[in-house]
Amino acid sequence: MTAVKTFSYEAVDFSGAVRKGSIDSESADAAAVALFGQQLIPLTVAGSGAGLRRDLTMPRLGKQRPSLKDLAIMSRQFASMTSSGLTLTRSLGILESQTVRPSLKAAVGQLQADVQTGVMLSTAMAKHPDQFPLLMVNMVGAGETGGFLSEALDRVAKMYESDAALRAKIKSALTYPVLVLIFSLLMGTAVIIFIVPIFETMFSQLGGDLPLPTQALVVLSHNAYWVLPLIIVITVLALRSYRRSMQNNAAFRLKSDRLKLRIPVFGKLFTKLAIARWARNFGALLAVGVPVIQALDIVGGTSGNALISAAMGEVRDSVRTGSTISAPMAKHPIFPSMVVQMLEVGEETGQTSEMLNKVADYYDQEVETATEALTSALEPLLVVLMGVVIGTMVVCLYLPMFTIYENIQSS
Repeated sequence: MTAVKTFSYEAVDFSGAVRKGSIDSESADAAAVALFGQQLIPLTVAGSGAGLRRDLTMPRLGKQRPSLKDLAIMSRQFASMTSSGLTLTRSLGILESQTVRPSLKAAVGQLQADVQTGVMLSTAMAKHPDQFPLLMVNMVGAGETGGFLSEALDRVAKMYESDAALRAKIKSALTYPVLVLIFSLLMGTAVIIFIVPIFETMFSQLGGDLPLPTQALVVLSHNAYWVLPLIIVITVLALRSYRRSMQNNAAFRLKSDRLKLRIPVFGKLFTKLAIARWARNFGALLAVGVPVIQALDIVGGTSGNALISAAMGEVRDSVRTGSTISAPMAKHPIFPSMVVQMLEVGEETGQTSEMLNKVADYYDQEVETATEALTSALEPLLVVLMGVVIGTMVVCLYLPMFTIYENIQSS
């Protein structure tokens, strides 16, 4: 038998009042179903001890974009309330009170004010492009037009939940290699700043000329107070310049993404990640009834890859002349033949969105598998790298010992 657990919940009743409490159930999903039976719309359902598993984030200044997790939670809550018969204005009012991120909270409050004046929800959301992505706005607009807003919001939630879960798995898999790399850098810096001066003093007292590798290490130690900060500043400026060029220079972005996909080992991972995101977004747009031409315009910019964006532009032009989607895609090597053929079958059977979702699921699994394999390969390599860096410094520090020993023997 499945063990019964206690879940804390936050829900809203049909009058719009927020209620908090606890409920015993076998799982979070079963607890949500039980709450629906009590005429409560669950906003959050968390097991005991969930606080220890929450994501830790550093506070950031300024107006920030909501994370995928923020958008997924908001969409899921919004879909639950609209499907239960609550009006848009009341649902938005509850969402505003539940939203934690200040910038998103303010945007939801403005949505409520605009909707009360008769503005369509998607139109109001389009006024806040920094908070509501274009993909989400168009899916909500299609849901409004077709009369299935709650279903559209549910698809938005599933889309962002899948994307957030995939990114979380990648971050989790890369945590250990990153920590090892940071530890290696800190150890090397500590040796240069604190250990090398001690050996330098000892060598100067014993006399003799220092070997060239040791001299280089000593010079680096003497200038560490400005060399290391300079390296950090140059790195930060280079990253900012790269981001600015990626945002403002289409040609640079195209060359950068093309080079990124050619990087050994990592290139295949980037390709699979871009295709998974493209397929899931494209399938979600088509599933809610967004026109193909409009969907191609949107999905090119949301794939996160300039090569896919350029390819979608050419596909859009071909579709306008009566071509299928899969035919022009076959000309672009970034799309594997399997993806093109599956999309072709989907077009022939009238199940394009379902086939795209299958492609996304397949490449999500491929990304997860590739990330785990990459992590397994990186961990020993980084340990070896740390050993090489520290070992090289130790050898440089002990090389003068041989010269000193020879001087002692000759004297």
